[in-house]
Amino acid sequence: MEFDRSFWLIALDLYMTACDLRLLQLICICSFCCGRGLLVFWQEVDTVGKFVEMVKKYPVVSEEYQEAVEKCKKKLRGFIAEKQCAPIVLRLAWHSAGTYDWKTKTGGPFGTIRHPAELSHEANNGLDIAVRLLEPIKQQFPILSYADFYQLAGVVAVEVTGGPEIPFHAGRQDKTDPPPEGRLPDAKKGSDHLREVFGHMGLSDKDIVALSGGHTLGRCHKERSGFEGPWTRNPLIFDNSYFKELLSGEKEGLIQLPTDKALLEDPVFRPLVEKYAADEDAFFHDYAEAHLKLSELG
Repeated sequence: MEFDRSFWLIALDLYMTACDLRLLQLICICSFCCGRGLLVFWQEVDTVGKFVEMVKKYPVVSEEYQEAVEKCKKKLRGFIAEKQCAPIVLRLAWHSAGTYDWKTKTGGPFGTIRHPAELSHEANNGLDIAVRLLEPIKQQFPILSYADFYQLAGVVAVEVTGGPEIPFHAGRQDKTDPPPEGRLPDAKKGSDHLREVFGHMGLSDKDIVALSGGHTLGRCHKERSGFEGPWTRNPLIFDNSYFKELLSGEKEGLIQLPTDKALLEDPVFRPLVEKYAADEDAFFHDYAEAHLKLSELG
C-alpha cells in the first residue's frame, strides 16, 4: 500500500499545531521506506501523543522557583485536605485551562480566571469562592505565577483525594486578557457539543471521557448550575465510581447530567465508560494523561 508523503506531513503538521508544537520537532522521528513512500511512524494519534510527550520542551525555571513549587505543593496538600475543598479547587483548575482554543492560541491556563471579567462568566458561577479560598496560600509564594499556582492546586486536589499522581511542569506565565465567554462545556447538551468544545482545546474522545470521570469529586449546586446533587456516594474520594454509577442508572440522591448521559448514548464514548468502570487503574492512567494535557494547553 502506497502513501502520499505530503498528505502525512500535512496530517502531522495539523496534529503538531493542535498540540502547539512545531512539525520540525517530530520530523526527526518520522521515517519513510525508500522507494515505497510508506510512512512507518504514523499508526495512531495515541502513538504520536507519546512522542509529543518525549519531545515537548518545557520552560526553564530557576532553582528558587522550583523550590517554591515544592513548598507550595506541601502547603496545598494540608490545606485542601483540611478544608475538604478538592472539588471546587479541581473545578477552578479545569475551567481556567478549558478555555484554550488551539486555532487562535487564546485562553487557557494562564491565571486570567482570577479576574472579575472571567469569573463573571456563567460557567464559572461559584468559582470566586475557590479564588478567595486559595489566595492566602498564594500570598505565601509571591514568586509563583497564578497560572502555575492554580494548575498545581488542581493536581494536588486529585492526589489528596486518592486519585493518580499527575506530573506538574512549572513555567506558565500570567496573562491579563480573559477569553470570550462560551468556551466551556454546557451540561445541558450532548456528545456533539462535547466534541466541539474539547476539539477546540485539541483533546480527543478518550480525553473527554477520562476527564468526565473527574466528576467523581464534588456536586452540582442549583444556584450555580441549575442542577443539584453529587454524582457519587463519596464526593470527596477520587475513584472510578462515577462510571459505575453512570452504568447502573439513575438513583435517588445522585445526579446524571445530559452530558453524562451522552457518554452512554455515544458509540465511541460508551466503551470507554465501560472500560473505566471495570478497571480503575486504566481510568487513573488515562485521567492523569488527559489532565496533564488540559493543564498544559497553550
